[in-house]
Amino acid sequence: MSEPIYVVSGLPRSGTSMMMKMLEDGGLPPLLDGIRKADDDNPKGYYEFERVKKLKQDKAWLPEAQGKVVKVISQLLFELPEGFEYRIVFVRRSIAEILASQQQMMIRRGTLKEGDVGDDKMRDLLLRHLDQVFRWLAGQAQMKYAEVDYNKMLQDPGEAIGRINALCGGKLDTAAMARVVDTALYRQRK
Repeated sequence: MSEPIYVVSGLPRSGTSMMMKMLEDGGLPPLLDGIRKADDDNPKGYYEFERVKKLKQDKAWLPEAQGKVVKVISQLLFELPEGFEYRIVFVRRSIAEILASQQQMMIRRGTLKEGDVGDDKMRDLLLRHLDQVFRWLAGQAQMKYAEVDYNKMLQDPGEAIGRINALCGGKLDTAAMARVVDTALYRQRK
């Protein structure tokens, strides 16, 4: 019997890298390539596998992901093919904080341009996208998921860790997962 593919998902800047580290310390090996290095925006690393970004064209790596955890941003969840079992930890964070975090990252990288989409329009687009993702997930028999509120988890990670552990078959080291939560990295508060 094949093992599930464990997926950490969410909007960019929602806490998915922290969740990847939590699951790694909890006992799930991550599927990583080390290409994207830690920086000021993610001082503990991004926990990414570059081939995920081309999921629409390249699905050949998915058998390698079985029994491991891989980060897949929410926009790419729709590209996960049938034929595998998925356990998805979906990290939710305040939209205002996500927008502030994205803006800080873009300023640091010099990519924020005049005329970019404003916060109100971007918030509406992100909320519509999340609604679409959860309606779609509800109809996917091969996918089970748990939503995790990043903001609440920073205050009290126990409840979320319990649900994540249940989703992953009760085999995780929950104490090690809790030690990963680092409120010092909670910088964009709204």
